[in-house]
Amino acid sequence: MNLVWLVSLSVLFVGAFSEAISKPGVVNIGAIFTVGTINGRVAKIAMEAAVDDVNSDPNVLGGRKLVLSLHDSNFSGFLGIVGALQYMETDTVAIIGPQHSGMAHVLSHLANELHVPFLSFTALDPTLSPLQYPYFVQTAPNDLFQMTAIAEMVSYYGYMEVTAVFSDDDQSRNGITTLGDKLAERRCKISFKSAVPPDPLATREQVMDELVKVRMMESRVIVLHTYSKTGLLVFDVAQELGMMESGYVWITSTWLSNVLDSTPVSPNTSSSIQGVLTLRPHTPNSEMKRVFTSRWNKLSNGSIGLNPYGLYAYDTVWMIANAIKLFFDRGGTISFSNNSNLNGLGGGALNLSALSTFDGGKQLLSNILATNMTGLTGPSGFNPDRSVIHPSYDIINVIGTGFREIGYWSNYSGLSVVPPETLYGKPPNRSSSNQQLFSVLWPGGTEIQPRGWVFPNNGRQLRIGVPKRVSYQEFVSQVEGTDMVQGYCIDVFLAAIKLLPYAVPYKFILFGDGHKNPNYAELVNMITSNVFDAAVGDIAIVTNRTKIVDFTQPYAESGLVIVAPVKKLRSNAWAFLRPFTPLMWGVTAAFFLTVGVVVWILEHRINDEFRGPPKKQIITILWFSFSTMFFAHRENTVSTLGRLVLIIWLFVVLIINSSYTASLTSILTVQQLSSPVKGIDSLITSNEPIGYQIGSFAENYLIEELNVAKSRLIALGSPEAYRTALEKGTVAAVVDERPYVEIFLSDYCRFQIVGQEFTKSGWGFAFPRDSPLAIDMSTAILTLSENGDLQKIHDKWLNKRGCGSQSSQNQSDQLQLQSFWGLFLICGIACLLALIIYLCLMLRQFSQHYTDSSEPSRHGSSRSARLQKFLSFADEREEIWKSESKRKRMEMLSRANERELESMDGSKRVADICHEKYNVDT
Repeated sequence: MNLVWLVSLSVLFVGAFSEAISKPGVVNIGAIFTVGTINGRVAKIAMEAAVDDVNSDPNVLGGRKLVLSLHDSNFSGFLGIVGALQYMETDTVAIIGPQHSGMAHVLSHLANELHVPFLSFTALDPTLSPLQYPYFVQTAPNDLFQMTAIAEMVSYYGYMEVTAVFSDDDQSRNGITTLGDKLAERRCKISFKSAVPPDPLATREQVMDELVKVRMMESRVIVLHTYSKTGLLVFDVAQELGMMESGYVWITSTWLSNVLDSTPVSPNTSSSIQGVLTLRPHTPNSEMKRVFTSRWNKLSNGSIGLNPYGLYAYDTVWMIANAIKLFFDRGGTISFSNNSNLNGLGGGALNLSALSTFDGGKQLLSNILATNMTGLTGPSGFNPDRSVIHPSYDIINVIGTGFREIGYWSNYSGLSVVPPETLYGKPPNRSSSNQQLFSVLWPGGTEIQPRGWVFPNNGRQLRIGVPKRVSYQEFVSQVEGTDMVQGYCIDVFLAAIKLLPYAVPYKFILFGDGHKNPNYAELVNMITSNVFDAAVGDIAIVTNRTKIVDFTQPYAESGLVIVAPVKKLRSNAWAFLRPFTPLMWGVTAAFFLTVGVVVWILEHRINDEFRGPPKKQIITILWFSFSTMFFAHRENTVSTLGRLVLIIWLFVVLIINSSYTASLTSILTVQQLSSPVKGIDSLITSNEPIGYQIGSFAENYLIEELNVAKSRLIALGSPEAYRTALEKGTVAAVVDERPYVEIFLSDYCRFQIVGQEFTKSGWGFAFPRDSPLAIDMSTAILTLSENGDLQKIHDKWLNKRGCGSQSSQNQSDQLQLQSFWGLFLICGIACLLALIIYLCLMLRQFSQHYTDSSEPSRHGSSRSARLQKFLSFADEREEIWKSESKRKRMEMLSRANERELESMDGSKRVADICHEKYNVDT
């Protein structure tokens, strides 16, 4: 609209005011309101009372009189402009108003040009920027704070979507736009907007048409931002449509609290607003407020009740009065001058030259913005962004014919049950745990918080995309010859949806050509493009997908693993040597001998057990050294140094034995796998080709997250393709999700998972962002998990046969003879050699003990008797044999002596005979 044309047209109606000159000692201020509205009536009484109070105090304006002129715009923006032009022609220094923001956007241009400050406590459009409109001042919290409070209430109760019903004018539209921004900051949104004609134009039929649309939407949280007449009409129609019953949530802006504070509520109106939440500008209790409230009935003659905007109206007048006082105290004078932009437009009937610029307007505006006073609304003043200090609201729950406060909202601490002024002295705390409100009686008279949404009643079924798999059809597949689908994922979805407290019409739509597994990223993207309303199947919850859709609670664990061809290392006769390297064996043996020698040196001089012939000492050293391996040494150590060395050595032997035992146990009982791929690190560093399942997120993960060259990746479509590629060496390993791999391994036992699972994720159902259905389905999945139904579904579809029977598995875990026959062979040879040596010694002793007697025929005639004699000899104790052998040796020696004596006696007798004969002869 051309401002000059508008001004010219308006001046036609102000002829009577064109020559008016302010009287000396009078300061003129104006006010533009629709007196027929609640706020207009309350503001008129409050402003007139404030003017009287200012004029009754000579200390304020120094004997000057403040004159207030009120112009009734009567719901008309055009008449509001006319009223503003009237004031500009009568040396008005400030104007209170306009009442609505649509008018404020136009009049602010006039204020900027003529330097007349406009102050409004009801035109609270947050888009009225002080940079664009420096002479327009909002003296009450603007709708930015009101919409922030509503957004925090929505977030506090856990709602994700709201429906906005608003009047189709600047103030309401811009307020709802601000609400959308504040909801988005909390990951909420306005899902549907419904505009109704502004006061007083809205008809019942128009409101009915809009609310029918609202009722068709899924959101049951409705924010109503309008004015009193239209607002009450909306609630009346809503009650008729059944929209004030249980399940709905209604939140209104401050217009409803104005109605409740200022006018009596009829029973019909009371029933139509039962359970509604509304806001009221918070004004702290004070003596000034109490006194003014007690005066109100007299001031209003009981015609209307006082609401917070009446308090702001009173304080706004005092704000202007204090600014004018400061203006005069600093030597200012009220003067007006012609506006140079209007030169040449003064001729004719319009008389535009009557519009003049207030010379002291800039100084007066500065004084207003520097206000620092305590009024009926508490401490009054402005922040650097020109918003009022300490914006806050009471949160009201409408109950019966009255209402009760359930808490407060302030820009300082958010939602609280403690009055904001009490919290201003404490550090700000807007943490979620600190947000608190009292209980609410919701529409329908219930204290149970409504869910806030229902499935939309628009007759359309939920379009659910389902992957048309060609492999691993246990998870999801098409029933042959039909359009039906089945599988583990489908059964979980059907079981969960049965637990919802409402009916959800849906239909499954297959996605894929049936020749290869579909791309799951494309399936998820089709939700964002509104092709599907949801996606159900074996869909992994990964980061890039959570950015565009919402997933339910995971119903199955998943994660990427590596499967590779493996061969079991066969055990052999010398497996017992594998725990130690040859060097370790050599060093250990050397230390055994070294410790034996050291202990012998330390014990030799003082310990009889380490003394004796050299041969015996060498044997003692060897025996002592190696018997410590089993802690079976029999020689005692008596020296302190010897005991110290032995204690340390025995500790070392204990560690060596334990390590050997653990390592040998692991080697013989744990399946040892030979594969060049040991895990994800070795797979990445190699240049071997890697297989992945067609449609899986593994491809993007390997390329984008692990920087694997795309040329190394080979797409595989089925378990058979896995097996073939692995056996032929086409791929070194296959990277896939664990549920698929487990089924693959249950059929093909020549492969194994190598390394650890290197991602952690799960499978879930995908829904559009901020879908309430995702939350309810998550709750249902948790219920399935808790009552065991989820496991039953898993067992129904995914219990596969293992590789071989349980008995064969147990048998493979048992230690086999082949692993120990080497040890048994050594032990057997040692035993055999010991027996042979022992037998030789026994035969030697037997032959020495039973030498050929004088009766050879007797011994040689009976071999059985000789064998029996040998066995008897072997059974005798060694001491007996030794004693008998000694006895026989003594007998033999005695016999020999006797024979010698006999021989000697015979010789003597011969000699004697000879001697006798000789003597005779002689």
